[in-house]
Amino acid sequence: MGSFSASDLAHIESQLEATDQLLDRSYPGDDGSRQPIHTVYIPADRFTPALAAEWGAQALATAEAHGGLEKLGQLLGQEPHLAAAVAERVAAKLASEPIEDLRLDFEDGYGDRGDEAEDADAVAAANAVAAAVAAGTAPPFIGIRFKCFEAPTRARGLKTLDLFVSTLAAAGELPAGLILTLPKVTTVAQVQAMDFAVSRLEEVHGLPAGRLRFEVQVETPQLIIGADGTSPVAQLPHVVPGRISALHYGTYDYSASLGISAEYQSMEHPVADFAKEVMQLAVAGTGIRLSDGSTNIIPVGDAVEDAWKLHGRLVRRSLENGYYQGWDLHAAQLPSRFSASYAFYREGLPAAALRLRNYVERTEGGVMDEPATARALAGFVLRGVQCGAVGTDEVKALAGVELSQLTALAHPRLAQPTSH
Repeated sequence: MGSFSASDLAHIESQLEATDQLLDRSYPGDDGSRQPIHTVYIPADRFTPALAAEWGAQALATAEAHGGLEKLGQLLGQEPHLAAAVAERVAAKLASEPIEDLRLDFEDGYGDRGDEAEDADAVAAANAVAAAVAAGTAPPFIGIRFKCFEAPTRARGLKTLDLFVSTLAAAGELPAGLILTLPKVTTVAQVQAMDFAVSRLEEVHGLPAGRLRFEVQVETPQLIIGADGTSPVAQLPHVVPGRISALHYGTYDYSASLGISAEYQSMEHPVADFAKEVMQLAVAGTGIRLSDGSTNIIPVGDAVEDAWKLHGRLVRRSLENGYYQGWDLHAAQLPSRFSASYAFYREGLPAAALRLRNYVERTEGGVMDEPATARALAGFVLRGVQCGAVGTDEVKALAGVELSQLTALAHPRLAQPTSH
């Protein structure tokens, strides 16, 4: 006979009801969908349906002009056999899907061109995106970054957001991978205002509630530590639950806000690492993704190889630190982005797959993994598959699991029936 009476158990259930609701509502975990490994930013008026293919061709031509993709891999520190395997996959990637996520920029990359010009460009951008989606040439994820919600640019940003979304909606079904980016956020209230704005757009255009999610750019120290000493960024997932898709770190605005000299502004500066660690803590378990920022050292002219080495190292560093996405600003950054990313996943595949096989088959090995570690292992391998670094046939051979089982291991909550 147990020590706890029915009344005792009911009391505990009552005490924890709010906790259960909080965990269910605010910490649903990752939804298992694909996360792009990069976001490419271009001035909004430069987008055409052919842009992704053009960037892929430029990226491959740059690599070939500097000894080829295999040489690039070795430049990034890959052993010859790894560099060869990576090069083959990167070449295929640049030919088939050179840009995973594209942001048409109406903010810093566009500037202030006057209302008439920006109105026209917002409508033109939406029509070009619709045409690219219809033609099958659009990247799987695509959208705009509009001007921020600070007083001088708020009305302009809202007008561009409205024109872009309304024009897309009028053209037909919204792109499945549509992404909206809210930059230079300083307060929770700005995110709540964005939540209201997209809710109204959903109502006006008959879209399902929650259809228009958005990214928040973390570019100001006020979002990391607010005026009252709390961390506003940690509040964001809970004041607009389910609405934010990702937090993106803004390398240069954030560093400049802290008085870091231009020469030392970098994704690996200590102030950047602190902000990104706070961001990780803020969204852990919420399902909100994270993206690192960019480097403005571009592989052009006489410094191509040095810029590739820097970019490749920064990409690898981000991946090792749990940031699986970053920004690219030039076509010549694509080879180093994909080469460094693919090497990361291919290098880690054999050990991760073996541990995953041992876990699934309950085989004793040198490492006894807990379920949480097994989820991390499966998530690592799944990301490698989703970006094209490894094939499902390799996963099956090494880990003994099919893609569906791998996905269930990485995201077990998706395979569980809901209780309500």
